[in-house]
Amino acid sequence: MLYFALILLTVALNTAAQLLLKLGSGQTLLNPYLLGGVACYGLSTVCYVGILGKLNVSFAYPLLIGLSVIATTIAGATYLHEKVPFLSLLGIGLMLSGIGAIAFGKALS
Repeated sequence: MLYFALILLTVALNTAAQLLLKLGSGQTLLNPYLLGGVACYGLSTVCYVGILGKLNVSFAYPLLIGLSVIATTIAGATYLHEKVPFLSLLGIGLMLSGIGAIAFGKALS
């Protein structure tokens, strides 16, 4: 349960980093958004190393990346008012089914 919470924290940090980097793009090189994005990435890396200490990379990485893509897409639509095309939503559905299959496979082993 602790590692699942750590995965969710890592996903949240990755998503925050993406949003902050987007907000900071096109501005001066050292702006609060870019610095915040880099800090979030740094913290997410520390969390990910903790995850890899206990979980297989073949399980942790697809789960983390898939959830990060989904969370970033939702956050981009919500906070940055980006449009998400239907095919992207379909892709998110496929990713969720893939993540479910990976998690189910891990539970069976």
